[in-house]
Amino acid sequence: MTMPEGLERALPEIVGRDTFDALVIRTDFSDDASWNAVVGELRRPWGPSGEFPARARAVDAPAWSGATAEEVLAAVDEDEYLGVVFLADRHTMESPARGLLALTTVWEDVGDLDPVYYQELIESPEPREFRTVPAAVHEIHTNLTLGNMDFAEFAAAASAEPDQILRPF
Repeated sequence: MTMPEGLERALPEIVGRDTFDALVIRTDFSDDASWNAVVGELRRPWGPSGEFPARARAVDAPAWSGATAEEVLAAVDEDEYLGVVFLADRHTMESPARGLLALTTVWEDVGDLDPVYYQELIESPEPREFRTVPAAVHEIHTNLTLGNMDFAEFAAAASAEPDQILRPF
């Protein structure tokens, strides 16, 4: 469904997410079995020995169907403690790896920067997205929340993979 020009889609507010809960939003409703597999992986304990409990808020509401990355980022913009949001989109549902789209909610607008002083940042902007398997969601979210790693490090690791999908370290 396409919205008339000038009108924004009203996406529901995300409620009940704790700061340490990874946020995974389903935007494709074509394959319930794939979604159930993603949710099953998100519920598994994680860490080197599975010592950490799974903390994820999986949003499975048809109102999000077909939402674009930009729409999702606009909808979660008010959550100041959210550094990354994961989308279960069509690619996720069709991919054997169930590659979720990881989107950073934090970025610099380089449009107003003076190129004399910020040339490197303007020419090589930080990555805004990458793909990851559901099993890596907790590691990514926790490390970003704690400031142990930044989004660009995870994006670089994903881009080094043959299929461009990040797996747990």
